[in-house]
Amino acid sequence: MNQLRRHLGQLLTATLLTFALLTTVGSARADIFGYIDADGMGHFSTEKLDNRYQLFMRGDGFFDSSQLAAGGAKPLSPALRDSPLFRYLSQHPNLKKYEALVDQAAQEFALEPALLKAVMAAESGFNPAAVSPKGAIGLMQIMPATAERYGLTGDSKKPVEKKLTDPRTNIRLGARYLRDLLKLYPAQQELVIASYNAGEGAVQKYNNKVPPYAETRNYVQLVRQFYQLYQPAFAQSAASTNAGGKPGLNRIRLVIPGRSNMPAATTPNLNPIPPAAAISATATPLIE
Repeated sequence: MNQLRRHLGQLLTATLLTFALLTTVGSARADIFGYIDADGMGHFSTEKLDNRYQLFMRGDGFFDSSQLAAGGAKPLSPALRDSPLFRYLSQHPNLKKYEALVDQAAQEFALEPALLKAVMAAESGFNPAAVSPKGAIGLMQIMPATAERYGLTGDSKKPVEKKLTDPRTNIRLGARYLRDLLKLYPAQQELVIASYNAGEGAVQKYNNKVPPYAETRNYVQLVRQFYQLYQPAFAQSAASTNAGGKPGLNRIRLVIPGRSNMPAATTPNLNPIPPAAAISATATPLIE
């Protein structure tokens, strides 16, 4: 009985969080521009950095998943469905490769897969070997200090940095952190995403508002747009688009304006999340 109650509680929590995310997604979204270069790399930005960048997603709802889900709604036009940029994000080979791990982590921590995919796209472009200049590692760009905060420890054979290159470990850590942020900022999607980028300490420093860092503000807008794109209705549309067997592309470059100007995260968390405060005791351990 207790197990059933717990399961129902998790389902209810996930449903409420989904509703909160969807009801907030309509505000403060940015236009997304992009192009695919001669080497097959996709470039995306929240600004039109030069003439190569073309409008891909409009902040006013160019892609609206609710329209796709509605019975009498007008579907995406063939031109949009066949857009190389749309295919690039929705049919990326690594997205399919790690989808089962994303779904498992989403279920374990009562998250939407769409949110995990959106953060992963913005953080690493689905590259498990990605390492940022600040030392963030892997698909979800986890800092070693964050991993250790959640109990991941290194040893003589495998330091923490090496363990973070494992996709399953990396995705689960990112999912667990997002889950804690959702509990810290319920129904406040912008603050959850901003905290993932700049740290919850930075959000608290600015009175629980998105910090005035150009990178963080652009990052929030980018992730919210990608969150729209990875809704199930879009996934179905993308799957039908790719039915013709068009070749997939496998590299993404995200240009987030202001990234080089973001201050280093030297301020400690003002109200750090207890590592296991929001996690059910039945959750499988991060260390195996």
